[in-house]
Amino acid sequence: MPAAPEKNALLPYQLPFPVDALTEIVIPDANTDDERLWVPQAENVWFRPLCLNRSHGYWVTLLKVRKAGLLSRHRHPQPVHGFVLKGRWRYLEHDWVATEGSYVFEPPGETHTLVVPEDVDEMITFFHVSGMMHYVDPWGKSIGFDDVFTKIDMCRKHFETVGLGPDYVTNFVR
Repeated sequence: MPAAPEKNALLPYQLPFPVDALTEIVIPDANTDDERLWVPQAENVWFRPLCLNRSHGYWVTLLKVRKAGLLSRHRHPQPVHGFVLKGRWRYLEHDWVATEGSYVFEPPGETHTLVVPEDVDEMITFFHVSGMMHYVDPWGKSIGFDDVFTKIDMCRKHFETVGLGPDYVTNFVR
């Protein structure tokens, strides 16, 4: 049962936080126009790191695509959550379309082919990916993968190239 209301309900928590607790990540302008913060993933495809969690093996990013057509075919061994901020996309294996404002849950074991329609100039989607993305051909043959560690490496190299320094990625690593 909740305690009786306090005299000053807006009084902040008064005890210290746990000594070993990680610091929070706050990114006021996550969907930024600063191109240095968008890490190239493929031609006309970038991601903006928000949280790269090594200990739990997940990454949270904004994915930006400025091309139509097939983006990737991949399988997820763990769940994925997505929220479309701009544009739209779909999977060839399903009859639904993820439009601006759509939330998408992708269950473990799902294999699909992400496609951006021809009339979409730019698509931006918030993704929370657990585990890895296992890239496959149409018959399931492995052709590559990404996990939180490949994402961290991509960020480190990109941030060094654009002058932010390789350690800039630590702003997003937990």
